[in-house]
Amino acid sequence: MLQLIYVSTARNGLTVDLDDILARSRRNNRRDGITGLLHAKGRRFLQALEGDPAKVEAAYARIATDPRHFALVVLSRRSVEAREFGDWAMAADDGDGGAVAQVAQLVEHAAPSVRGTFEGFAGMRAA
Repeated sequence: MLQLIYVSTARNGLTVDLDDILARSRRNNRRDGITGLLHAKGRRFLQALEGDPAKVEAAYARIATDPRHFALVVLSRRSVEAREFGDWAMAADDGDGGAVAQVAQLVEHAAPSVRGTFEGFAGMRAA
């Protein structure tokens, strides 16, 4: 199974509709057997995708061509034996209040380096 983690930034002037993003992500990810976590605050996104390598790469390719954001950087692309983000089609932390605690709970089963990435991002954004 492939786990891919990336960061991106929403383009200036765009209103980020997290509910719409999650609805589409959950529908597509359920169809493709992809799970993961999306952490968003302001214009910044950190996302982990897990699943069949071809399906994860196809999802990331769709994301990378979405004109609503830019500066996509893959932080990690690795094989994992089991899902580290649970069975949900896409969990989300919108960065509102308690972001550090929310993220810590959502990544509790992830590898230490993955936990550190999400917890550091959440902490930085919460500061």
